[in-house]
Amino acid sequence: MKHIIAPSILSADFANLQRDIEMINNSEADWFHIDVMDGVFVPNISFGFPVLKAVRQYAKKPLDVHLMIINPDQYIEEFAKNGAAIITVHYEACTHLHRTIQLIKANGCKASVALNPHTPVELLKDILVDLDMVLIMSVNPGFGGQQFIPQSLNKIATLKQMALHVNPDLIIEVDGGVSTANLASLIHAGASAFVAGNAIFGAQSPPDMISSMKKIDAKLLNS
Repeated sequence: MKHIIAPSILSADFANLQRDIEMINNSEADWFHIDVMDGVFVPNISFGFPVLKAVRQYAKKPLDVHLMIINPDQYIEEFAKNGAAIITVHYEACTHLHRTIQLIKANGCKASVALNPHTPVELLKDILVDLDMVLIMSVNPGFGGQQFIPQSLNKIATLKQMALHVNPDLIIEVDGGVSTANLASLIHAGASAFVAGNAIFGAQSPPDMISSMKKIDAKLLNS
């Protein structure tokens, strides 16, 4: 399976947003990762529809929209209309998760569920067959620049084994503390998509950092 690099727009320079979007367009990255935070589900507030529209105007790659919000159902149709290709909701924020997944798919998007660091992957057993992706949070959601939680590797490996039986095409995405230092271990555990913010936008050359991440990917696959 091809491995996916999704730079997090949250770490971009918002004074030069179009420049950073064009950089991602011209790089080896696969997706744009859009973090939406409401200040309630997580202790931070990020952008909503106006910024999503601005990104969509220039982006030439799929928008991977991560909703860190309560009551996500009421916004799913609007995010779909504004260009989301993938919509991720949090297990912890959804009272009727199956209904939410159906709503995402009915609006023409791929459906994904995120798990916070304390949430066991086994809780997805009865809905795994319906998902396109699971996002493992390897830091506590809400802020960039946090340290990777090592237990995430075990969660990824467990989820991969679960998926092999019911949904072998499931994409396992990882968000939080992803870098060239741990990417090979994450791939080995079973992850196939990687969100990176500070590691990319904080690098001297973001396109070169993205390229380095893709090369680690290829080396492991060819070994």
